[in-house]
Amino acid sequence: MSALPSTARVVIIGGGAVGASCLYHLAKAGWTDCLLLEKNELTAGSTWHAAGNVPTFSPSWGVMNIQRYSTELYRGLAQEVDYPLNYHVSGSLRLAHTKERMQEFKRACGMAKAQGMAYDLLSPEELKDHYPFLETHDLAGGLYDQFDGDIDPAQLTQALAKGARNLGAKVARFCPATGITRDKGEWVIETPKGTVRAEFVVNAAGYYAQRLGEMFKPFGGRTVPMMVMSHQYMLFEEVPEVKAWTEEHGGKLPIVRDVDSSYYLRQEINGFNLGPYELNCKGHWMDPSDPMPDDFSFQLYPDDLERLEWYIEDAMARVPLLGEAGLFKVINGPIPYTPDGLPLIGPMPGVPNAFEACVFTFGIAQAGGAGKVLAEWITQGETEWDMWSCDPRRFTGYADQAYCDAKGMEVYGHEYAMDFPHHVWPAARDKRQSSLHTRLQEAGAVFGVFNGWERANWFAKAGDDTSEAATLTWERNGPWHARVAEEVAAVRDACGMLPITGFTRFKLTGSGARAFVDGLTVSRLPKPGRVGLAYFADTRGRIVTEMTVVVRSEEEVDLITAAAAQWHDGALLANNLPDGITMTDLSDQMDCLLVTGPKAREVLAPLTEGHDLCRSWLSASFDGTVAGQPCSLLRVSFAGELGWEVHCPSASAPAIWDALSEAGVRPFGMFALDSMRIEKGYRGWKQDLSTDYTLFEAGLEQFVDLDKNTDFPGRDALLEERATGSTKHAVGLVIDANGLDAPYMASLWKDGELVGETTSGGWGHRVGASLAIGMLRADLTTPGTVVDIDIFGDLHQATVREMPFWDPKNERLRA
Repeated sequence: MSALPSTARVVIIGGGAVGASCLYHLAKAGWTDCLLLEKNELTAGSTWHAAGNVPTFSPSWGVMNIQRYSTELYRGLAQEVDYPLNYHVSGSLRLAHTKERMQEFKRACGMAKAQGMAYDLLSPEELKDHYPFLETHDLAGGLYDQFDGDIDPAQLTQALAKGARNLGAKVARFCPATGITRDKGEWVIETPKGTVRAEFVVNAAGYYAQRLGEMFKPFGGRTVPMMVMSHQYMLFEEVPEVKAWTEEHGGKLPIVRDVDSSYYLRQEINGFNLGPYELNCKGHWMDPSDPMPDDFSFQLYPDDLERLEWYIEDAMARVPLLGEAGLFKVINGPIPYTPDGLPLIGPMPGVPNAFEACVFTFGIAQAGGAGKVLAEWITQGETEWDMWSCDPRRFTGYADQAYCDAKGMEVYGHEYAMDFPHHVWPAARDKRQSSLHTRLQEAGAVFGVFNGWERANWFAKAGDDTSEAATLTWERNGPWHARVAEEVAAVRDACGMLPITGFTRFKLTGSGARAFVDGLTVSRLPKPGRVGLAYFADTRGRIVTEMTVVVRSEEEVDLITAAAAQWHDGALLANNLPDGITMTDLSDQMDCLLVTGPKAREVLAPLTEGHDLCRSWLSASFDGTVAGQPCSLLRVSFAGELGWEVHCPSASAPAIWDALSEAGVRPFGMFALDSMRIEKGYRGWKQDLSTDYTLFEAGLEQFVDLDKNTDFPGRDALLEERATGSTKHAVGLVIDANGLDAPYMASLWKDGELVGETTSGGWGHRVGASLAIGMLRADLTTPGTVVDIDIFGDLHQATVREMPFWDPKNERLRA
């Protein structure tokens, strides 16, 4: 390129595989006036030393989507852009040492099939059919992914860049971004070659993403939540038996991923590539004694093989041929990690017209899909798939550097760990504690984490097994099960209290506050003094979020939403906020106790002043006390029983807790609440409520008001859907299950045909059955219809039922 353009619609900063993919996909979308800036040569960061593995497997539905898309893109990219690509689709074998691992594989098979991919479950004997050099005597089985493989990272990046250039986009190499400012609503990016003005900017800077992110702090940004790990892989010399097998079969051996031992072993030419993820791992650039250099382009760390000794020996025992190969090269390079190991793809929190596509641990496998998603975010303002799993806004202010360092080390050391439903990872805990924390501990709380907040999952008694090891199971019946049953029984028969720490709370004040919210939501807002649910849609009528709305007046509206939604929903409001309306985030200042059960009124009556406990369901009362403490009462209960949410200043919560405890109210936790909310058919945020579904598909018609006089987002799409009908619809399912309940995205079948999936599942303690909320093909939604559900590889009968399963007429709620 002869000269740096002075303007561009989008400037992408970072020239690895992800940045090049973003440029390519923007150009494919017709946005050809885009520019990529790279401080050195393309691929100079993590891309150049990446191993280049391209799996499709992931326990995350969203990540599986982007990895699947990547493989589909890469298979045709060379021909499309006329650039050579060394891409081997050799397949892979994932090895299972345990029953639990085979269960994970079975679940993944169902997810893959729903995305149009076929994984195969293999016995130990069948593993040897695919890989004759493998020792299988101690294995439970394995999974074969025919779409897995490896690609040359440099060629991939250059191919994507060439494809973008062919469409008119531009690349500037050896051109770092040295400064960023805003002027008249545009970004001004300073470089040694000149200044570029842009409408949008993308941080795709890889392991330098945090340093680049600091430039956005003056404009509302935060420190990018990440750290950098040292990852080593080893290249071994040619092995005659591998060469002979390759010549005989005309292709490479499948990649072996011994996920329980935590490494991959791949054929490299006619030798091997071994890449462990070791428990005794090492981070870099984590303290002043090890500063991040200004430029680490095309550089590596010194070898550090001592910490890999166990993994090398284990791999040699698994594939004895490896022991006959000579080690000739060690690659030890930086790989960035977020606190959960998933990348940041989407809007940059707090910053207008800025996006992130960075901190990729598996950037080569995810680059193709990430570019697609990022281009959709910028050009359309929404994405085809719900990508909350990778949304930068999922980490809020609690994710400081100490947290990122500890979690990054934990994730790396457990790279292939299973995501068990009742397991909570122990690193970097207690970032946010409520004023009730000590009391919860004394009551036996076993905590989980919600947006950094410690919340009680269940309450243990003396002698209960509260060890981490006890949670490493897919089974329903762990040490928590009996206690959760008791907690639910207390709520059903008497009264229970749930501390819901960390609700996200926004207060909107100013002229037109109510009208502003009304213009954003598909729902009709409640009258002053009432409580209502409001749903917010994208332009396609799909669910963006759900908020509880309390209208105090035309000038004052309270909004309450999920803890994890703090920055997501805050952006939805702040990005549209007109002049004259103020938004205040009160999430850290308030606490909430849900007091619920048939005896809730008689428990609260002697403790309450100024609140009328005879007011109807969905009423709100603001001026009164409980146990002498100022609070508001909302007559709602996510548990589906008579009850009130007691909202109070954080300092007031302990006194209210103590008074309720003295009255004999039993505490219950999030596990019990989840059981009860499924029994009521109440939807969970980013489970049942996601942009994968429209409001009508999700069965939320009663909350959609298409006749109100506001042109809210999604109105036209919902009008069209109402006229034509939905192709799928939310249903309740009662399942003939064993000890396993339906996980998220368990597939539904009818006469051998895929007809839907579940979004929530669990044991209903009040109804004594395994339940699920499912999205089912519209012609099968009649109550009584029987379908099959794939639960960890086994088909079970599931009967369609109307929701709620419990108290279908809401008589207990309205008591």
